[in-house]
Amino acid sequence: MVQSDAWSTLLASPLPWLTITVGAYLAGQELHRRSGGNPLTQPVAVAAALIVVFLLITGYPVQAYTQGTVPLRFLLGPATVALAIPLYERRHLIARTWLPLSAALLVGCLTGVLSVLCLARLFGLSDAMMRSMSPKSATMPVAMEVSAQIGGVPTLTMVFVMATGVVGAALIEPVRRCLTGVDDRGLGFALGLAAHGIGVGRAFQTSPVAGVFAGLAMALNGIATALLTPAVLALFH
Repeated sequence: MVQSDAWSTLLASPLPWLTITVGAYLAGQELHRRSGGNPLTQPVAVAAALIVVFLLITGYPVQAYTQGTVPLRFLLGPATVALAIPLYERRHLIARTWLPLSAALLVGCLTGVLSVLCLARLFGLSDAMMRSMSPKSATMPVAMEVSAQIGGVPTLTMVFVMATGVVGAALIEPVRRCLTGVDDRGLGFALGLAAHGIGVGRAFQTSPVAGVFAGLAMALNGIATALLTPAVLALFH
């Protein structure tokens, strides 16, 4: 009984859940390294799969894991704000490319939303599903809020946002090999625009410049998605 109470108390604290999360991510990184950077072994995707398997095997509820990883979600705020430092350091480089960046932002945001709406209509998905998927390319807090405002299901949106980030980060290297003349600025901006926070992390692995432009794209796309998604939905219907 004493051991059971001690174990229940431990599970009620963030320590075991944070340990599991960090351990799963480190395992994903190691697998990604051993596979030679195979896109199918993205660390985030591997970590998510390992955590899901762990919860299924042990029978612990998702709510317990969610509650236990609150400190990690809290750190997302300071980490996002910290992106302002490299942005400020390279503000002159950003200022020289504001026109193509603005065009890429508009086209990328509209493409992200319209492609979802067209594919959802093509495959006969429900209206709620379509609205939940629409803001998938924005960073998660923005996407979930937009989803709630337009009549979607924020929980579903969270899943689509995560999947979008993982797929975007996994596909960037094959796409890069197929294209010529793409510098780190364009690569980073595309990653941040299409794959939000996961794309930003992947961009920083490429180069600091790519990471800066990915962070800029993630921030601007969050604003653009919040403004354009309701309007596009209204016109689409």
